[in-house]
Amino acid sequence: AVVNGSSLMHKPSIGDQELALLQHVDQCVTASVGEVAADFGEPRELARSTVLTMMERLRAKGYLRRRQVKGMYRYSTATGAAEAVRSAVGSFVEKTLSGSVSPFVAWMSERAEVSDDELAELEALVAQLQSRRKEG
Repeated sequence: AVVNGSSLMHKPSIGDQELALLQHVDQCVTASVGEVAADFGEPRELARSTVLTMMERLRAKGYLRRRQVKGMYRYSTATGAAEAVRSAVGSFVEKTLSGSVSPFVAWMSERAEVSDDELAELEALVAQLQSRRKEG
């Protein structure tokens, strides 16, 4: 297992529905296929077999892990949902935006509301990027 975020770019990409399922399992901490099918799948009209397929696909990609507890498989996130979101965003920027963050910056500037926390994160990011540029 690699600790830093750079290894995530080598992981297979993850779809929107898979990301939502991963976030659901992350919130549950550990869940069975039946629990995920009931709490996540049913509201989305996904059959239990579809949920199982998605969970196994996420496990094969290295995002979920499972272990047997009292004869039943319990799934948990292997990387954490936040890391998977970062990976999905990276994939989106590379594939959809051709590696440019300019369309995202334009979208952010047109967005009506940015919370104080989001603004602080953006300011910290700008400061970090500027200090990296000075070092280089």
